[in-house]
Amino acid sequence: MNITNSLDTIAAIATASGAGGIGVVRVSGPLSQAIAISILGQCPKPRHAAYLDFIQADGDLIDSGIAIFYPNPHSYTGEDVLELQGHGGTALMQILLARCIALGARQAEPGEFTRRAYLNDKMDLAQAEAVADVINAATVEAAKSAVRSLSGEFSQHINALLLKLIDLRMYVEACLDFPEEEIDFITQGRVADKLAVIIDELTVVFAKAKQGSLLREGINVVLVGQPNVGKSSLMNQLAGEEVAIVTSIAGTTRDTIKNAIQINGVPLHVIDTAGLRETDDEVEKFGIARTWRATETANIALLLVDAAHGITETEKLILERLPQEIPKIWVHNKIDVTQEPALIEEKDKATHVYISAKTGAGLELLKSHLLKLAGYQNNAEGIFMARARHLSALAQVCGHLDIAAGQISSAELVAEELRLAQEALSTITGEFTPDDLLGEIFSKFCIGK
Repeated sequence: MNITNSLDTIAAIATASGAGGIGVVRVSGPLSQAIAISILGQCPKPRHAAYLDFIQADGDLIDSGIAIFYPNPHSYTGEDVLELQGHGGTALMQILLARCIALGARQAEPGEFTRRAYLNDKMDLAQAEAVADVINAATVEAAKSAVRSLSGEFSQHINALLLKLIDLRMYVEACLDFPEEEIDFITQGRVADKLAVIIDELTVVFAKAKQGSLLREGINVVLVGQPNVGKSSLMNQLAGEEVAIVTSIAGTTRDTIKNAIQINGVPLHVIDTAGLRETDDEVEKFGIARTWRATETANIALLLVDAAHGITETEKLILERLPQEIPKIWVHNKIDVTQEPALIEEKDKATHVYISAKTGAGLELLKSHLLKLAGYQNNAEGIFMARARHLSALAQVCGHLDIAAGQISSAELVAEELRLAQEALSTITGEFTPDDLLGEIFSKFCIGK
């Protein structure tokens, strides 16, 4: 799918906004070579860095720097691409960009360079999305996962599954062409066995995708409980710094405080909330209302209680008001006062962790259980970055294959479910992807990508 000749030429500043040591203006499209000649006085030798002056239309010097020309199709976008690398001053970059636009280019839209790379078959859709994920990765593990997807590892797994699905679908549909034959094609072709193999491989891919999704999206953890049970102290322990004010005065925290931390490379968005109690203080009432709203978007709720008095009727009332579908952990704090050991136990169909937010005792137990509850495996290998739409597509594929396995004696039904599974799987790499979805995906990229 090569659309190089039908597109206009685009230009954008490809480095982050603000001043820097080096700034890059990227140009892509059929006018790239002509723009190079106008600004540089020549077009550099393909894929060779040349140190040249960047010249205005009246001959004035804009800057001096490195110019590289990548002729199509051997470039990022698959089109002619020119990169001008100069000093990273904000004004200089704007002047250089304006010069490119004056020579016939237009300002690139968000993600347009990567979109052209996808449309020109330089990468599939999963790899294109990974470009943004590499840039936005908040942890080392997330960056590694995104790079795996960018290199095509995720796509390779998906394409391998697709080939097996297509092969099996072709066989089953061939069976439908010979209904008069007294041969059990389904049994002879070991359709059930082949389908089971595909389902097993899909399960592995799905598990790795879920791990990658956790690395990308993180986990929203909300701290709830009565005043003075140590929510802010726990927030500070998890963050490794004093991000919340800690006093012995009940009602000190009057609003939600959100802080991003990481555990084994998994981002955690921890939300400290106002203590839940009856109050006449109008400001505190607003904070308590926000506490309840925060619980509605949480992935996990930590219910803090004072280890000295344990779970009282007040804590039980708080539990009843929390959304039922959210996993919950009872955190018994202040074991440094009660002289209890740090431990984790299952009791009354609930998890209880005994900690001291003051000394840090039991914190590792809590962190490990948070990851376990979120479904993350510390020893997982080969994780690749995945988005919500990828997980949705994989879930659809699982559903169709399960139906096919349950109706294996009906070739017509098996064939239809395999077709639907193939379509759902193909949306991940972009073989069957509507244009409106492409617009949504690439609109979230930065301008220079």
